[in-house]
Amino acid sequence: MKHGRGGRTSSGSGTAGVKQGFYTGRWSYWTLVLPILALIAMFFYIPVALAFFWSLFLERPFGGGSEFVGFQNYDRVLSDPEFWNAMWRTLIFMAIAPTLAIGLSLILALAADRGIRISQAARNIIIWPKAVAGASIGVVFVFIFNPFLGIFAPLNEMYPGIWNPRIDGGDAFATLVVAQVWNGIPFNFIILLSGLQAIPDGLAKAAAMDGSGPWRRIVDLQLPLLTPQLFLTFVLEFVGTVVEAFGLIDTMTQGGPGGATNLLIYKIYVDGFKAYDLSGAATQTALLMMFVIAMVILQFRLERFVKYER
Repeated sequence: MKHGRGGRTSSGSGTAGVKQGFYTGRWSYWTLVLPILALIAMFFYIPVALAFFWSLFLERPFGGGSEFVGFQNYDRVLSDPEFWNAMWRTLIFMAIAPTLAIGLSLILALAADRGIRISQAARNIIIWPKAVAGASIGVVFVFIFNPFLGIFAPLNEMYPGIWNPRIDGGDAFATLVVAQVWNGIPFNFIILLSGLQAIPDGLAKAAAMDGSGPWRRIVDLQLPLLTPQLFLTFVLEFVGTVVEAFGLIDTMTQGGPGGATNLLIYKIYVDGFKAYDLSGAATQTALLMMFVIAMVILQFRLERFVKYER
């Protein structure tokens, strides 16, 4: 050890002896970040900005120019009963599917965290559906809930017509909800299980020594400490449901029967790519984005109930 000026000591393990990392300059970080930012801008920010821009114009279906009309497109869309029906169905879907997906994921995560029998195998099996695309999930569930070949076929033989998503809007909507919940469980399960395993074991043991039962420990100890993960899953699940439902609707119901599953995201697709109402589709996209932003702001206002310190 050597003594320098001012009584300071230096050694071979000091700053001079630390091996510098490979990415040392500012440009190295930007080199890694810029491709991701470019993809996000190309597939999200630019399309959304163009949707807001086109919502102020009357676009011709097959090109040939456009005409500035201001907020006339918004007046036309907001006065359309079909838009409000699709928005209402979207709200119902967003209230039911994410709640069930997060609730079931929480139950499974609590069971896996307690180390019950076959919990190790269940952890791997539960996350497998996340590798399946939404469109493929829709195709599979069409066969699973087929009224004549699926799981309800014996019930239909005893009570003909009691289950038929092809002609009954309630059955079709329920099938769509089940498929969305099944698709959302794996990711939520991983997040919630990670949060549970991050809770110190000493807290649970201390509560057990004080006489707290399993249910009391869950309510008074685990759930309050799990609020950061619950908040994350609620934000991602509610926002993701708006978009992820498109692949399921397109492969399962195409918005039917009778428009019972025609959520706003699918109505935008039909109006823009099948009816060639480009201005109406852009306007509905802008309204949907404003609705999603409002939902996210509302959820973040509830962040004061989240406890980040343990």
